[in-house]
Amino acid sequence: MLFKSAFPLLLLNMFLAMLGMGLVIPILPDLLKEFGAGGQAAGLLVSCFGLTQFLFSPIAGKWSDKYGRRPVIIAGLCLFAVSNLLAAVAGGLPLLFVSRLIGGMGSAALVPAIMAYAADITTDDQRSKAMSWIGASMSSGFIIGPGIGGMLAELGIKAPFYASACAGLLAMICSLKLLREPLSPEVRQARRQSGNSRENVFRQLAFSVTSRYFILLLIVFATTFGLTHFEAIFPLFVVQGYGFTTREIAILITVCSLIGTLNQVVLTERITLRFGEKRIIGAMLLLSAVSLMCLLFSGNFYYVMLMTMLFFTFNNILRPTINTMLSKEAGEEQGLVAGMSNAYMSLGNIFGPVTAGILFDIHIDLPYLFGACVLCASSWLSVRRLTGGRRAVSVRAEKSSM
Repeated sequence: MLFKSAFPLLLLNMFLAMLGMGLVIPILPDLLKEFGAGGQAAGLLVSCFGLTQFLFSPIAGKWSDKYGRRPVIIAGLCLFAVSNLLAAVAGGLPLLFVSRLIGGMGSAALVPAIMAYAADITTDDQRSKAMSWIGASMSSGFIIGPGIGGMLAELGIKAPFYASACAGLLAMICSLKLLREPLSPEVRQARRQSGNSRENVFRQLAFSVTSRYFILLLIVFATTFGLTHFEAIFPLFVVQGYGFTTREIAILITVCSLIGTLNQVVLTERITLRFGEKRIIGAMLLLSAVSLMCLLFSGNFYYVMLMTMLFFTFNNILRPTINTMLSKEAGEEQGLVAGMSNAYMSLGNIFGPVTAGILFDIHIDLPYLFGACVLCASSWLSVRRLTGGRRAVSVRAEKSSM
């Protein structure tokens, strides 16, 4: 009953958390023009969201283990709404930067708490499907944000922020009324008294390097790096390279994200059951790299739409597959591991747009070439370390049994 009543609300909250990242991207050119800023400010504006997300994600994940998932989720929704209201009333870049920093804090609270909540209310058999749906809401929010932002901007450049703030407030009210705490008071009290504190983000990162799921966290970073590489300069790339309009960009991203999300929901569980998470991760990373490079070959609108749809599909399948593996490795520290995953995703959100902006100023094609190289290297690493590690364990088990 808890799973059925809470899960749709979790999906909505995750969608909103990721929506805030991409919402600003299609209206960046107009915003920067209005405030008299240039391309460097564009990269920083996208990246600063990831900065506070990175700093606060592990803390929020640990707090959700200690104090409960519900209060952390509600706090995240409140911060999300406040950040969008500030962006809507901003009359210059300073307040706009403040709003993005607060938005990153809201995402830091929401994402790990929602992931941990889903792990709490699902069995091992249900978890893969649950993570697939959460991954779909995460990816669709992250990818459809620019499309929604572009369409709402036709009503006014600040309209996307007002609409997003209203949605955040509504989700917060619904969560206050309908969302119940999955952790018992006894469990929370025991965790608060455990004395095991790694709430400092840098201490947690140091711990993660020696953890059994470090390779998965690196892949989370690479996946986000590649996606933000795509998103951060996509409007500039198709406008300067292929002459697309703002309306065409919004239509393209919205249609492709919806198709990519549908493909994820339909395909993820089926192909994971057939091939296993480890093989799927390596294959999706490689296919993402190929589709990213293929964007450079033609400016035909329908060709770009096809390549973009494939890129979104491969990314959408990849994310829940990684989350499922991380959840299985987390044990009793679901919030902590989800927080670290969000921190690595935040690092991708920080460095992806900045690197893409620098490379774009050098040559228009360099961001996608470099992003594809990062994804290819990650695919090779996943094949070597994930599947290779499994074979090594099997060999050791066979020797010990002899």
